[in-house]
Amino acid sequence: MELNKFYIGKIGELILKGSNIKIFEMQLVKNTNAYLKNVNARVRLNSGRLYVECDEDAQERVEFALNHLIGITGWAEAVVVEKNIEAIKQEVLTEAIKARDNGAKTFKLDARRSDKSFPLDHYGICCEAAELAYGQKILDVDVKNPDVVIMIEVRDKCFVYSNRTKGRRGLPVGVSGKGLLLLSGGLDSPVAGYRMLRRGMTIDAVYFHAYPYTSDEAREKVEHLAEILSHYGLRVHINTVPFTEVQMQIKKKSPEAYTTLMLRLCMMKCANMIAERIGASCLITGESLGQVASQTIENMSCTESMAEFPLLRPLVGTDKEEIVEIAKEIGTYETSILPYEDCCVLFSPRHPVLRSSVEEAQRIYKELEVDELVKKAYEEREIKRYEV
Repeated sequence: MELNKFYIGKIGELILKGSNIKIFEMQLVKNTNAYLKNVNARVRLNSGRLYVECDEDAQERVEFALNHLIGITGWAEAVVVEKNIEAIKQEVLTEAIKARDNGAKTFKLDARRSDKSFPLDHYGICCEAAELAYGQKILDVDVKNPDVVIMIEVRDKCFVYSNRTKGRRGLPVGVSGKGLLLLSGGLDSPVAGYRMLRRGMTIDAVYFHAYPYTSDEAREKVEHLAEILSHYGLRVHINTVPFTEVQMQIKKKSPEAYTTLMLRLCMMKCANMIAERIGASCLITGESLGQVASQTIENMSCTESMAEFPLLRPLVGTDKEEIVEIAKEIGTYETSILPYEDCCVLFSPRHPVLRSSVEEAQRIYKELEVDELVKKAYEEREIKRYEV
């Protein structure tokens, strides 16, 4: 089929990368092509704009890709017109009529002219292009608070569009190495993973499952969260680690107040093994300072003492309201609030220690004699792969 649909995306942070910009641009194009590998579409990038041409059958997939693609600040379906002011006027009129039919009453024009051979500058383009839409009283002009902004870009071709959709921003996934996300069924860790994806990091995940104390539904919930993250990260492999024996050993040998903290240390021990196996360069958690007992600065220091890789906490300074807002935006909220508890919740003590020292935590950990059980759990992990 003919490539008769045209989309334009605007890159943001990438333009600040100086002599390294080509690396970032190539990764952005590569990622876009990965979304569109099975459809009839063509992708190119030029002068701060990402262009996607496709046929009608590919339209839904292209819009899914642009809605999830990290590295663009916004996108819109555009119309390519002849590079003359009369053609631009006609298309602006068409856009204005569509906007009016959708309830708009006012409009504003915004023009960009990178082709300096075009006879009008951006102000001249706006003045001339508004003639038909305003003259025929389709919409009134409001330059401060318009109902719709109609964009005109005169580049190697001429593009007219409106109703730009907000993009994900950030750096293209794949330019910042790989991290291992400790993924639970809660609200925080999926949001932490998403925030690292937006910094260009590829992520894999690890989930600690304590069957039969945690149900198969709890595991399926976390797997679905990994699948949602793969829509932004192109691929996410989730390692499910059977942690029941480890938790029972903790319950048997740890002082009750320390059980959650000891569980966190055991998780770090296992995460180190997986990170080394997959070639990750860091660990990622959803910890937020002071949110729960295990996330005081003292207890987080104890947890970090077991990490053999840099431990990133992208949510450390955020509150719950901010986390919920992002979870709703990225589509993990409804899954995260399903009533299937993870192992941390089920084994939580009534009065957890709030401010342990690293020395005391390490002493109790050694007394658990749990290293062989952690290694056994690592070796029995199951891996599920999600790709766009």
